[in-house]
Order: sequence, then structure tokens, then C-alpha cells
Amino acid sequence: MSEQSKKLAGILLIILPTVAFGGTSLLSLLINDASGYADKALRQDLWRAGHAHVSVLLILSLVILRYVDEAKLSEKWKALVRNGTPVSAILIPAAFFTSIIDPAAKEPKALINLAYVGFGMLVITLISLGVGLVRK
Repeated sequence: MSEQSKKLAGILLIILPTVAFGGTSLLSLLINDASGYADKALRQDLWRAGHAHVSVLLILSLVILRYVDEAKLSEKWKALVRNGTPVSAILIPAAFFTSIIDPAAKEPKALINLAYVGFGMLVITLISLGVGLVRK
């Protein structure tokens, strides 16, 4: 594993417990009736989706790091693949969380479109890694 991959893996492993803390925060909002969190189904759904996506994408980022250095890609493409999934792990959940910040909102704000940007980054990352591994 390259130094870049090891360093990023270390950073991701340090960040991962914050996701668990976020899950605990969501749980406390559900338990506390005064929070009003359980009153808004849309907000609940989007926050839950954001939390789930960040968890899965961070784990996928760690898995990808095991393969990126073996792929037949240029160093620029390897850097894109190495960083693409963590970037999507920021953009997709950010779309869910920031589009429904206002507790009174009845529909997501335009920031929900960040999810499409994150999804595009994820697709580019996965296809690039796949092609690089098949070319080997």
C-alpha cells in the first residue's frame, strides 16, 4: 500500500468514530420528544439517509484503498480514485443534511442537488478503479 493510501486510511479511521457519534445524536433526538425531530418525517428520513450514506461511503473508501495501488492507472487517476469516494462521502450526506436544516421545511432546499454531484464523483471513481484493475 502506498504512503498516500496509508495516510488516507488513517485519516478515515480517525473520522469514522464521528459517524458513530452522529448516530448517537440521532438516537438522542428520537428519544427526546421536546426536540421535535420525530414530528417531521421528511427531516427524519433525510437525516437518516445522510447518516447511512456517510457510513457506507467511508467504509467503501477504505476498501477502495486496498485496490487503488494495484490498478493500472496514472498517478493523477490514482489520486482521483483514492479521493473520489471520500469526497462523495462528504457531498451526498451534506446534500441530505443541509437541504432540510429548517425544522419547519416541508420539502428539501436546492442543496439536495449536491447528492447528484457526489453520485457523479462516486460513479467516476468506481468505474475508473474497475477499468484500472481490469487493464492490469
